[in-house]
Amino acid sequence: MSHDLQITASAPDPALLDLPWDVPLEDWPADRIAALPRGISRHTVRFVRMSGRVIALKEIGETVAYREYALLRQLKRLDVPSVDPVGVVTGRLDPDGEPLEAVLVTEHLQYSLPYRALFSQALRPDTLTRLIDALAVLLVRLHVVGFYWGDVSLSNTLFRRDAEAFAAYLVDAETGDLHRRLTDGQRNYDVDLARTNIIGELMDLAAGELLDEDVDELAIGDLLVERYQELWASLTTEESFDAAERWRVAARVDRLNDLGFDVDELAMTTDIDGTTVRIQPKVVDAGHHSRRLMRLTGLDVQENQARRLLNDLDAYRAATERQNDDESFVAHDWLTEVFEPSVRAVPRELRGKLEAAQLFHEMLDHRWFLSEQQQRDVPMPEVVRSYVDNVLRHRRDEQALLGEDS
Repeated sequence: MSHDLQITASAPDPALLDLPWDVPLEDWPADRIAALPRGISRHTVRFVRMSGRVIALKEIGETVAYREYALLRQLKRLDVPSVDPVGVVTGRLDPDGEPLEAVLVTEHLQYSLPYRALFSQALRPDTLTRLIDALAVLLVRLHVVGFYWGDVSLSNTLFRRDAEAFAAYLVDAETGDLHRRLTDGQRNYDVDLARTNIIGELMDLAAGELLDEDVDELAIGDLLVERYQELWASLTTEESFDAAERWRVAARVDRLNDLGFDVDELAMTTDIDGTTVRIQPKVVDAGHHSRRLMRLTGLDVQENQARRLLNDLDAYRAATERQNDDESFVAHDWLTEVFEPSVRAVPRELRGKLEAAQLFHEMLDHRWFLSEQQQRDVPMPEVVRSYVDNVLRHRRDEQALLGEDS
């Protein structure tokens, strides 16, 4: 190994020094390589086991390697789903003293697959739509923070299964650029390029008989544009409304859910004239909401119930103008002032019909229905009375039905 070798890394692992840097990546011995599905890349890419983890190595020019490393570090700080940068290796020489290309080192994203690996398995018919949804979310998230990708494609993305959906991660930032804010022209160019690349990639899959022959490649390319535009508009259109109209927040979330996107964060700012809502979707790991709710309140509930309860907690936080208070204190007050009184207000003989979290979830549904009907924010005590009399009394007793002990 040459004494000219340089490793630039934020937390260098000494094991990096033991790798055969004096050999071109394509000639690395098989015992060094981790057999993982690889995507298509214009560069040589290898996966290597090191210190109990897997790293990805990509041979590229030195300037490009440093630039991509810096961009990936910025994206991690901005909390955008992308691969973790490990470092850059430069000054490589082969045994004859000839220079070799620099190598960008990234962490391999566990449980992730390139799109070609997904299509080599038997997939449900709607899988392609779900991949496009995930890519649209990723593209919007990148554009929101001012990142221009410059080469959006299925090949430059890794996909991770997330319950019934997929989460998309940026894996190649080589052509990217970070700005304070993107122009509409930059965003539209990225989206248009994504459409062109995706149609080409799907046609390539069809030629290799890896794609269901019923799939219309052009329609899928158009779907990405459509999903992106719907989501961008839903996210970036600011709504101002009176603090008494909290039901409008739920309406905004429901609209995003109807588009097929999960909402993990409600960023609300309160001013003298009312409340402005900005909503940012996050592609979250399965179980994220139930873990967050358990940490904040001790309530142990299902994922979708947790998401609904957290949305109500976030709305309560904005309505009480406590965005700057510690989240756990606000959660405690929400639990004692909103959740528990609502559940306790249900007559004892009717409480066995549903578990507490499902009861509250249905009350929120009922509040939304009443608020829409009456065009006002109906107070919870009023909601509970109406829900008990008009809905709950007519429900079958699910606890007894499931044969659980009371």
